[in-house]
Amino acid sequence: MSDTPKSHGRLTISASLRPRELMGEPQVRGAWTANVVTLFPEAFPGILGLSLTGRALAQGLWNLRTIPLRDFGIGRHRNVDDTPAGGGAGMVIRADVMDAALRDAGDSLPVIYMSPRGRPLTQARARALADGPGVTLICGRFEGVDQRVLDAHHVEEVSIGDYVLTGGEIAAQVLIDATVRLIPRVLGNQDSLAEESFSIGNRGLLEAPQFTKPAQWEGREIPEVLLSGNHAAIHRWRASEAERLTKERRPDLWRAYEATHMDPAKDRQLSGASDQSRDHREHRKDHSDEPDRTA
Repeated sequence: MSDTPKSHGRLTISASLRPRELMGEPQVRGAWTANVVTLFPEAFPGILGLSLTGRALAQGLWNLRTIPLRDFGIGRHRNVDDTPAGGGAGMVIRADVMDAALRDAGDSLPVIYMSPRGRPLTQARARALADGPGVTLICGRFEGVDQRVLDAHHVEEVSIGDYVLTGGEIAAQVLIDATVRLIPRVLGNQDSLAEESFSIGNRGLLEAPQFTKPAQWEGREIPEVLLSGNHAAIHRWRASEAERLTKERRPDLWRAYEATHMDPAKDRQLSGASDQSRDHREHRKDHSDEPDRTA
């Protein structure tokens, strides 16, 4: 039997207006794809090339393509930025330079600019991206990107937190990691997604505490219920702990949960009251044509 590795359906070679790296990551037709526009292509794959995401990349479960912004720079020194209109500190990435890079990336994928002024990255957003064909990410630098090119390409802005980084490369890796792990077959055990924080299986709450051997460590013991073998009791304990941690650490998530989930007992009570009210209205309607028997 031949030891030649199986083909993953590599994309065919096509002509390009600029030379491409000969040792770039192989691209797999139909796989989820991340295009990354960056001044520092050497920052990729970075952590994405390790562990589960790195293995999935090597297996062709997703594609990574870096688009060096400097290649589209202007003039002898390939300048990509200029002083901000209206004055101010720092530099701004030029619209014409970014436009050329985005055109090279193609228009088949949604475009996201990693920006502290964007909407927060959530598990739901990562899940939606994982269900799609991929994403083109803009890694900003300096004071940002000319707004005109963001508007022209209908770019979505996404933030990974209320703080500022020196560039968008780390933020882009965060978004890619959060998304790629949701692609089928990337994780060895997809069941591990069911009860983690923010997951649908965990009702959008924080994950319950985890324990492993040894049963006793430094005078601290694993909760007895987890060693009981009673799966129903374990499930109840984990659900209770998820609620407790969410109330304590993320009251915003807890308020959102309470707004969309009703206690079953209260639900039955309200349903019963509603049924009684409806029966009373229907009873009055059925007897509305009878003569008045009051004195």
